[in-house]
Amino acid sequence: MAQVESRFNFVEEIADMNNDRHDRPAILFLCLGNICRSPLAEAAARVAFAKAGIAATLDSAGTGDWHIGHPPDSRAQAEARRRGTDISDLRGRQLTADDFYRFDLILAADANNLREARALAPPDATARLRLMLDLVPGRQGESVTDPYYGADDGFAETWADVSAVAAALVAETSSG
Repeated sequence: MAQVESRFNFVEEIADMNNDRHDRPAILFLCLGNICRSPLAEAAARVAFAKAGIAATLDSAGTGDWHIGHPPDSRAQAEARRRGTDISDLRGRQLTADDFYRFDLILAADANNLREARALAPPDATARLRLMLDLVPGRQGESVTDPYYGADDGFAETWADVSAVAAALVAETSSG
């Protein structure tokens, strides 16, 4: 039952994004350093939304500050290139209080980043906060694979995770 409720709430959230303060959904992808998972999620979403012909505001950020201004990890860039997209122009940035008003939905890569985001959220924040994989049936509560300390093939697993999230976002946005 919880899975159905979670999915139903997600459908309502996507519909609300199309009716709220924007003429297009505004989604922020969040991880720890903004050099692996969240830039790959942003890239996967950009590809999926463009392919579907859906306009969206998409960005990524980290909860930590040690990679501000840095490009994505070279292994993340290589994985994105393998998937036909270039993320070399992205630069790490830290989540700010303004993000809770600029975006409709903030999707965290894992529970720790979700917890950090909730702690930073202003009391009157308008953005909804969720785990990325909560949007993928059967993956609720799971973390996006963190490839940073592992082998290069971990980036392919991360891409698979975030591509599933992007597909779910597009499917619900186009049906809402």
